[in-house]
Formats: sequence, structure tokens, C-alpha cells
Amino acid sequence: MTATPGRALEAEQARLVVRFLAEGAELVDPPVLQPAETLLDLYGEDIRARAYVTRDPLAGELMLRPDFTVPVVQMHIAGTAASARYVYAGKVFRVQEQGVERPSEYDQVGFEIFDSADPAASDAAVFALFSEVLAPLRLRAATGDIGVLMAAVQGLSTSERRKAALSRHIWRPRRFRALLDRFGGRSPVPPTRAALLQRVAAGEDVFAEAGPIIGQRSRGEIEARVEALAADAAEPPVSAGEVELLDEITGLREKAPNALERLRDVAVDLPSISGAVERLAARLDALTARGVDVHTLDFEGSYGRTQMEYYDGFVFGFYAETRPDLPPVATGGRYDALTRALGEAGAVPAVGGVIRPALTLELAR
Repeated sequence: MTATPGRALEAEQARLVVRFLAEGAELVDPPVLQPAETLLDLYGEDIRARAYVTRDPLAGELMLRPDFTVPVVQMHIAGTAASARYVYAGKVFRVQEQGVERPSEYDQVGFEIFDSADPAASDAAVFALFSEVLAPLRLRAATGDIGVLMAAVQGLSTSERRKAALSRHIWRPRRFRALLDRFGGRSPVPPTRAALLQRVAAGEDVFAEAGPIIGQRSRGEIEARVEALAADAAEPPVSAGEVELLDEITGLREKAPNALERLRDVAVDLPSISGAVERLAARLDALTARGVDVHTLDFEGSYGRTQMEYYDGFVFGFYAETRPDLPPVATGGRYDALTRALGEAGAVPAVGGVIRPALTLELAR
């Protein structure tokens, strides 16, 4: 008797959950509805474009969970264990772009490790486990490290305001590129902004002929923004050399050991990335110890930059190369900054990933 699609999916979820439980994980089931305030604080108003929002008379604004990571982190922080492993299974909900033929709700099975003892070993443990589970499907694995790019931005010879702007848009590559071009003097200042700055430089009152203030920003907030724009215009451009180094990092596509050597070369001119590069080296050693052939492992300098903004280190994904129409079968990475944002300063670092059982089922057929 052939199983119905629903039963087959349930069986595939159960199979994955059992495998992750065998790694010492605890099964958890976070609520489907999540407080919108938490997600908005983390990701800003942009999250509204990717999540389903509703309102409850008592609980206030809520979102259907766009993923499991935030509620799992909150649950861990509320507990007493310093280190732990978790597995979960259920639906997540994502608003899809118009014309994209992908479901707005789908199932995930995830595995997370909270442990500060040896981050490289934890990264390797998660990746090696996913590689083993997905091996029969012969998928391509891609890896990256958001931490390298974050460290590179912090090492630029420019203002803290500019570095903060670039850091905020690391996960929006087009906006990041536009900002870098502007800060590096590659693109002109928009005409309206240039005219405004000319009036400020001439000592004119920019409110003199502006008419009434419409909207929620006060005059003081607008004045502060104008002052910030003027201060930024007075900053010297980011050097062409530093822009080229960032371009080299974001455009890097190599096998992992070759990528490591190229990044070590970049670190000679941009020392701020040295720590992140050596963490990558330690991770490759840990992966090798786990039996992963790192010489065949792809590394991409920009990998993970279009996903949700909580990854800040190692990132990975598994793809069916014969099915380019499909989204990643599995994705994951390290999100230490998220645990700090949601918990105390000493919150436990974490790494994990998710598998889409509907895709593993489809590809296995």
C-alpha cells in the first residue's frame, strides 16, 4: 500500500527527528504565534515584508513564526542549562515574492547546538551531521562565513556611522553595494541631497521654505538627520584599496582551503579580519577531523547574505544541482550575536540548521 503524501511527509519528518535525537538533542515545540515586537526589534520593519502579521486584543501584534531560531533561543535562555542540543519539527510561514512559485508555509526539521566550549567543533558537528543525513541525495554543499565580512567592515578607515550603515546592510547586498560605492566616491551624491548639503554649507535655514512638517518625525529629528548627512559629506572617501579588499572578499568563490589562503593574503592589508580567518582555519581542521573532505568543499564570500539577519559566522547550505528550480534543501549557520541580543551579555553561542523534509522526500523519489 502506497503512503499518502501527507503520511509520507510525516514519516520523513519522523525519520529526521529520530536521527537528530540520536545526537543527544531534546525535542522542543515552540509556539506558532510569536510576539511581533521581538522580531521587529531584531530585524526592523523590513521583517513585515517577509512575515504574516496579525493582532490579538490581549497579546498585541503577533507574527506567524518565519523560522524556529528566535523562539528556540528564547526557550534556551529561559532554561537553566548552560549547553544543550535541540531538535524541532513543524511549519514556518514566509511571504513569497510575486511570481515566485514557492509555498508560503512549509515544514522544517531543525537541529541546534548551544555550547561555548569549542565553536569550531560545534560548527563541524552540525555540518558533518547534515552531510551524513543528506548524503544519499548527492547534493552540493556551499559554505561561507559572514564573520569575515563583518570584521572587514569594522576594519575600514572611515567613520563609525558609515561602518554601522554598512554592517546594517550586510544582508542586503544591493543596498550594501550602493552604500560602499557612495562612501568610496564611486557614485555621485543624489541631486536633492547635494542641493540640501549646499544650503547647509552656506548656513541657510533649510526649513525656511519647507512648509508644515508632515509625518511622525519632529523638527529636532529632521535637524539631527541633516547634521548627520552633512557630517558624512565631510568625511573623506573610503580608499580605493579598501573597497577592492571588500570586493575581493564578497566576490570570493573557491574551494575552502584555497579560500582560506586568499583570505590570509587579504588579512595582511586588512588585519581586522585575522581573527575571523583563523576561526575559519580552525573550522576546516575540525571538519577534516569529522571526515569531511574540505578540498572539495565550496566556499563563497557572500554566501548567506540574502537570508534572515541573525547569522554572524559560519553559514552553509545544501542544493540539488539537477533541480535549480528548488530552494535549498538545507541551510544553517552560527548566530552568536542573536543569543547576545535576546539574552544576557554572556549568552551561550549557538549554531544549527534546518532541513526541508518535503524536498528530501521529493528528491529521494
